[in-house]
Amino acid sequence: MTDSPEELISQLLTGGVEQLDIPDELLDKTITCYEDVGESLLDQGGDLWSVHPQGSITLGTMIRPPNEDGEYDIDIVCHKAISKTSTTQEKLKNGVGDMLAVYEKLKTDDDSDDLPILSINECRRCWTLSYDGFHLDVVPCVVDEDYPPDSILLTDLKLRPWHHSNPKGYAEWFRDQSAEMIRALEAKAEEAGVPAVPNWTVHTTLQRMVQVLKWHCANHFIDDLDDRPPSVIITTLAAHAYSGETDVFTAALNAVTRMPDHIIEVGDKLWVPNPAHELENFADKWKEPNKRHEKFRSWLDVLASDLNSAGDTAGRGLDHLVDRLGESFDIGLLRKSAQRMGLEAKQFRDAGKLGMSRKAGALIATSASAPPIWKHTFHGPTQR
Repeated sequence: MTDSPEELISQLLTGGVEQLDIPDELLDKTITCYEDVGESLLDQGGDLWSVHPQGSITLGTMIRPPNEDGEYDIDIVCHKAISKTSTTQEKLKNGVGDMLAVYEKLKTDDDSDDLPILSINECRRCWTLSYDGFHLDVVPCVVDEDYPPDSILLTDLKLRPWHHSNPKGYAEWFRDQSAEMIRALEAKAEEAGVPAVPNWTVHTTLQRMVQVLKWHCANHFIDDLDDRPPSVIITTLAAHAYSGETDVFTAALNAVTRMPDHIIEVGDKLWVPNPAHELENFADKWKEPNKRHEKFRSWLDVLASDLNSAGDTAGRGLDHLVDRLGESFDIGLLRKSAQRMGLEAKQFRDAGKLGMSRKAGALIATSASAPPIWKHTFHGPTQR
């Protein structure tokens, strides 16, 4: 249990974002789908093609969108092992689109397929394959020979130059921002008897903190989707700002204060650089005349206010805290989180191990400083 307001809020928020995690069954389906796409591209195009995931699924920071019709967004890189001089962005993008169209027809003709593609649509940098409950954003790319070994060049039909990126390097950088994550991954790999396991197989303070920030942001911008900050900007700035805090609330509150320090100005442009590739600017859309940066800073102010207010409210009890946080987060998820905490508290209480903290007005494991809780019976309270 908890003996401080910070830990009480952290448990409540963590219990909320746990409900936004992609379910294991659906995660297995997404892996099956992108592996199937990769095999089809390999069959059609030859062994120069490969597919691997990128983005929040590889970091362990994915959350379910707040709207009822929201789908989990899975990003996958569709990599062709050639240089940019061997093709053009348009040719590469169209080639991937043609192969995906063939793949869609094969899946449609397969009556036994239990993961039908609902649609394929072209976007600025990718092709989107929609399934029931999630969609795959397939991003075509080639080798970035100037920045070996893992950097890639993405198609971007609104830009004349190729778009630089390094998703593998970014996932490694994100992992290295948290000593807790490194230890957890090493332990997981040792347990599994393998050299390494992906980031998403563990849930650490940094990952949960990023999820909390994304959760708040999604609700804050629910009616302004065009100007909602990209997930990668939130993740990058939060990981820069993370300083090894061990509870989600303190980590989030400190990060909100430090995140703006990692936005830099280059000439007349704002930059949130990819720490794994100096030429990729995650804030490239902030140069457009739509005040996106100002809205981002305004959101951080709101988030800081909400977190500070939660800290002030924690001492009044769990119900008050749920109501306060529910103004900015999903109150239904918070109530479920609080209910789970209550069930855990009952288990401790029935075992005679629970006391009341004078510090936070919260239930904690009994210690010398915490008076015991009366055990409830049908015959009236008797001290355990």
